[in-house]
Amino acid sequence: MKRRQILLGTLAVTAWAVPFVGVAGRRASAQAMEIFPDDHILGSADAKLTIIEYASLTCPHCAALHENALKRIKESWIADGRARLVFRHYPLDGLALRAAAVADCIDGDRFFGFLDLLFQNQQRWARADDPIKELSQISRLAGMSQSQFDSCVGNEAAMDKIVTRAQQARTEFGVESTPTMIVNGRKIEGALKFEEYDTIFAKIAGGT
Repeated sequence: MKRRQILLGTLAVTAWAVPFVGVAGRRASAQAMEIFPDDHILGSADAKLTIIEYASLTCPHCAALHENALKRIKESWIADGRARLVFRHYPLDGLALRAAAVADCIDGDRFFGFLDLLFQNQQRWARADDPIKELSQISRLAGMSQSQFDSCVGNEAAMDKIVTRAQQARTEFGVESTPTMIVNGRKIEGALKFEEYDTIFAKIAGGT
């Protein structure tokens, strides 16, 4: 528990120390494109682009990305098979970590539906007087029983794994803020406009 709190604190300090700017950064390590068996993936495995997104469920910039540009990315790049999305948690606080543990209990494409629900209702649950209670109510909309929710939100092993994976992203892959995308090895920081992503993706897909 103590080690997890230290790692979580490191993630939060690093993420908030970086100014929110939308810039296509340097190329990340090739290891950043490794896909793990438990990754949440949307789209075709044969897609030319692999987009790995690192986000915190309590991050307003991440919510803005999902509510705006990412919707259009899904409708174009992912729907037509040109890209696939791999979502990974990068929790900035304890609440985001517990929400991530709950989300990970939902399998398959339903995970992404629940993710959208959390981001759409972020102000409702993340700013509530009793955020866990609000999170529980939203989870029921996804078909999760109270007993399932209690088991997931308190799963210490799952939370340790999430924090360790996020720490690896920071130290090995250069993730320093949320949201961050790793697109075929290229790091893109911030919540950009769809047109900016579209231009960047086209250049990466074209090999430039």
